[in-house]
Amino acid sequence: MPDIRLENVTKIYKSQTERRRRETAVQDASLTVEQGEFVFVIGSSGSGKSTLLGLMSGLVRPTRGTVRLGDKDLSMLKLVSKNKVSMCFGYVPQEMSLMRKRTVAENLELAVRVRGFGDKHTREARIKKVLGLVGLPGAEKKYPVELSTGEGRRVELARAIINSPPILVLDELTANLDDDSIWDIFHLLNDINNRGTTVIMATHASRYVNIMRRRVLTMVDGRIHADVRGGKYGDVAGPGRGPSKPI
Repeated sequence: MPDIRLENVTKIYKSQTERRRRETAVQDASLTVEQGEFVFVIGSSGSGKSTLLGLMSGLVRPTRGTVRLGDKDLSMLKLVSKNKVSMCFGYVPQEMSLMRKRTVAENLELAVRVRGFGDKHTREARIKKVLGLVGLPGAEKKYPVELSTGEGRRVELARAIINSPPILVLDELTANLDDDSIWDIFHLLNDINNRGTTVIMATHASRYVNIMRRRVLTMVDGRIHADVRGGKYGDVAGPGRGPSKPI
């Protein structure tokens, strides 16, 4: 599995309200996520977390700087190569993205077909297994409108992991879930990570970040304000800069 490397990356968007205004979502971000790491990305709303995840996964093209997956510059890839690179990622966006007119099974089957996995029986077995993993056994025939917000997020996680990608990128996956559901998901993600999958997760679930003590990136106004390994929610001191302290 390749590392992800950001080198002096900046992303600037055109303002939706003022024609000539530009908004900097991420500024001068440099970091490396090694294969098999578990990384939390934290920060207030609008701090640049979602854009940073989009840059890491190749979904957002940087305005300046370079994003590399192994030896590949993601912004320079042709369409065929981009499609191959996308198979390295399982991605859950911040907003629900299930197709409303398709059942849970149909949503998941589309993800499996993209990778060309097996015949119909093999795909059905894979769908059944992954729904069991996320705590939704028997949900195949339900439509997204019949699911709670939390159940919908579980289905999106199932879709992200169904093809066993080497990298998971998860944007506020646990928002609006109850404590039991959040704990179950973190247990599952921990197991997946222990088998070698890289997990990059934006979250406000401070209690669980503090329990897991993994690498914590803190975003403030589009900048990486802190990068602490084995950190807690709000730690700002990094390696070689003394003990961590809360913001």
